[in-house]
Amino acid sequence: MTPWTLHPDRALPADPVTRPIAREIYQAVRDLPIVSMHGHVDVAAFADDEPFPDPAQLLVVPDHYLTRMLVSQGAKLPELGVGPADTPGLESDPREIFRRFCGGWKHFRGTPTRYWLEHELVEIFGVTVRPSAETADQVYDQIAECLADPSFRPRALLDRFGIETIGTTDPAWSTLEDHARLAVDLPGRVLPTFRPDPLLHPARRTWQGDLERLAAASGIATDTYTGYLAALRERRAAFVAAGGLATDHGHLSADTTPLPDDAARNLFEKALKGGTDGSGISTAEEAAFSAHMLFQMAAMSAEDGLVMQLHPGVLRDHDPAVAATFGPDKGYDIPVVTEFAHGLRPVLEAFGSSESFRMIAFTVDEDVYSRELAPLAGVYPALRLGAPWWFLDAPDAMRRFREAATETAGFSNMSGFVDDTRAFCSIPARHDLARRVDAGYLARLVAEHRLELDEALDTAADLAYHLPKLAYAAR
Repeated sequence: MTPWTLHPDRALPADPVTRPIAREIYQAVRDLPIVSMHGHVDVAAFADDEPFPDPAQLLVVPDHYLTRMLVSQGAKLPELGVGPADTPGLESDPREIFRRFCGGWKHFRGTPTRYWLEHELVEIFGVTVRPSAETADQVYDQIAECLADPSFRPRALLDRFGIETIGTTDPAWSTLEDHARLAVDLPGRVLPTFRPDPLLHPARRTWQGDLERLAAASGIATDTYTGYLAALRERRAAFVAAGGLATDHGHLSADTTPLPDDAARNLFEKALKGGTDGSGISTAEEAAFSAHMLFQMAAMSAEDGLVMQLHPGVLRDHDPAVAATFGPDKGYDIPVVTEFAHGLRPVLEAFGSSESFRMIAFTVDEDVYSRELAPLAGVYPALRLGAPWWFLDAPDAMRRFREAATETAGFSNMSGFVDDTRAFCSIPARHDLARRVDAGYLARLVAEHRLELDEALDTAADLAYHLPKLAYAAR
């Protein structure tokens, strides 16, 4: 059997005119360091630096991109090892989980997940046979052998992957103890990101418990609106002290309309008196309060310099029964129409020209790239347009993004690529794909005599490396 290999020109343009140009551009940026400023890899992986347990726990169980496709083809989440320990039918044999994944390999054809997995298996683990039901054990054994090698521990892989900096996403009440350890062992390489979402949505059942966590972490009582804001400020300051450069906000809406202080205080008190079942305020009242708090987060970013990342437009936990049984982030989050021009206007009116404020706006609603986000980023100095995210970090979607946004926003108003993943070993694959797609887009501009080659090479380096560093630089 011929060993499984990957084509060196994968994801580059097919036509013979632009492919050689794209190849030259890609080769120039292929080995640049990775700046991974937004993602969800658990900080404990780097702090503890323990071996990854097995191929299934590394590649299958935590990756909702992967499990959602298999579920769509009839697999059950427990069969894939997903769920709390007491879940009926939860598969505990990692080899059996991996067999189910390999048996469903054909379902990933044409998806970015297939591209990332191929890169991981071949380039990182040296797998020489394509996954299938027949080769599952062989592939599993080869990966398991690698994982037993100390050179495949998390900190060693940071070096092997060429990751210069990686951001984790941490709740507002995080002790940041792991980050404190890493600040000594790996100074400046693993940075916390402040994620206050659960605290800004008072209709959530966890809200009052999360307020207590905030109070405990900050040392400030959160039973008043004033104390609540003070506690959030204290925690933000703790993240800054720990090396954090950014916040992250995953609201359903991009609305940032502020409320009068009395109205915000009244809604806070109403929610607090409503009990722990989330019934204290209506859906409309919660939306108004959350929008108000996004404005407050922007105001605090203008004060403390944390870059404000906004990831709106996803209806979380579309199937409530799945969320109740298995928890969040299990592949049932669905994009919705998102409006930015009116929603961001209050924040941009207040801070859009401020040198102390930076917002990076992401979307999974492609329609707004050319209609709203590119025009906004193309005029407000404080706004950067985030890379294609989640369902859009795929080859054709990334090409559409460049075509839709560049002519209005230019390249300099982009964030550079952001991988936004909890699948650690997919990070180099995701950045590699983005660099190939950008090389193809830039090659077309060169072939059409819209850019000189030296300009394309310079721009490719900006998109891959320099722009992420600039977008997330301390204000």
